[in-house]
Amino acid sequence: MHKTILILLFIISSFALKGQPSGYMPVKDLAKFKEQFAAIAKKTETIKSDFVQEKNLTMLSEKIVSKGKFWFKKNNLLRMEYNKPFKYLMILNKDNMYIKDGEKENKISTKSNKLFQQINKITVNCVQGDVFNNPDFITKVYENKNAYAVELSPVGKGLKEFFKTINVIIDKGDYSVSTIEMNESSGDNTILNFTNRELNTAIPDAIFAIR
Repeated sequence: MHKTILILLFIISSFALKGQPSGYMPVKDLAKFKEQFAAIAKKTETIKSDFVQEKNLTMLSEKIVSKGKFWFKKNNLLRMEYNKPFKYLMILNKDNMYIKDGEKENKISTKSNKLFQQINKITVNCVQGDVFNNPDFITKVYENKNAYAVELSPVGKGLKEFFKTINVIIDKGDYSVSTIEMNESSGDNTILNFTNRELNTAIPDAIFAIR
């Protein structure tokens, strides 16, 4: 379940550090950033990319590196597929979720879990560009020459039990998410780096089918 929540929070892009990220300054024109981000979010119909995940555990000295592929399509269609070093598949199709971990398969209704409902709400807010109006987070925005850094600090009890902060790096060129860093309350840390990003390419609905 914890791993699934980590993956679901990736959609908060469609979005560890405490305080101002190194190499960044507070954004000069926050109103302009919010306006541009919302405009791009409304135009983004699909996202396709590769990803590399680095997991840093407090109990291990070496990080755990995984690789895979990601697909997203409005509205609330998502597929995240790990292929190295293990197989793990998660599909979100509106209110239904499918998980395959090795030979184990599971189907979940997000309506049955309050935390999943909260995450779905955040997802819609991000896709529609309204994330800054979401009362579930305190949001701070920073920038450097090439990117914006958005720091999301959960205020809701459910999310605070898992995360201290979620930091999202957004490319200034196309406003796509290049990196997400999730700092857990336990001290563990997960970093997702997205490469070969493609926006608004055709993605068939069959990619998100739950059988």
